[in-house]
Amino acid sequence: MDDLIEALKIFRKYGNPSYPTHCEHDVMYIVTEYDKVSDEDISKLEDLGFDKNEDDIGFKSFKFGSA
Repeated sequence: MDDLIEALKIFRKYGNPSYPTHCEHDVMYIVTEYDKVSDEDISKLEDLGFDKNEDDIGFKSFKFGSA
């Protein structure tokens, strides 16, 4: 839970969309503009289990998508 909370705090620095997340096929997606996230934060997010979503803008995580 701590990793997810820390990641969400980082994502919050880059916006506050009405619908910031969605899950699909055991993957959690975060809606944010990947190109605006600093390299330092990208590195932290990768350590927390989030990677660039290649199909769309934002990030994805298999770690938090399902139990």
